[in-house]
Amino acid sequence: MSAHCCHDAACAPPPADPRWRRVLWVALVLNALMFGVELVASWTSGSVSLLADSIDFFGDAGNYAISLAVLGMGAAARARAALFKALCMGVFGAFVLAKAGWTLNTGVVPEPATMGVVGLAALAVNAGVAALLYRFRTGDANMRSVWICSRNDAVGNLAVMLAALGVLGTGTAWPDLAVAVVMGGLALSGAWAVLRQARAELRVA
Repeated sequence: MSAHCCHDAACAPPPADPRWRRVLWVALVLNALMFGVELVASWTSGSVSLLADSIDFFGDAGNYAISLAVLGMGAAARARAALFKALCMGVFGAFVLAKAGWTLNTGVVPEPATMGVVGLAALAVNAGVAALLYRFRTGDANMRSVWICSRNDAVGNLAVMLAALGVLGTGTAWPDLAVAVVMGGLALSGAWAVLRQARAELRVA
């Protein structure tokens, strides 16, 4: 008999928690909607931080879809999904930092009213999603990656609103660019945390 065969119930993939599935679907729909809203708002306002947040919403929607796809699968499959999500978070962070650096040379000042209104709407969505996900924050790397994304998003939305006030008060793009850099750094930090846990779970699996 193969040494890899397993008849113990502990080796079977865990059953999908219906509460976790429902929360993921809600988060997926809301993030997809906010991606479209913020993408349009970033174009009309010229805000890099809103563009970063819209890309983040798109990436999160994809992450929720991946989490739904691996529900009920074994630990190795879920850890590999978390590795992929860590890679996406890292790419997002690097892109935002590069975009902020490029925009620094253009000197375009974003429109603060649009930033503030859309940032407030995004904060409401992300705070609601984060509250729904809070009970699942200490699960495996796959669950933890979802929680980290939502937590970072809520922090990012608060930062966008502060950037809007900064742009309004100073008449410069510096507050917007500073927030974009912070959001990029959060993405890179979250990616590293998820990557370490996912690799550890793969070794165990």
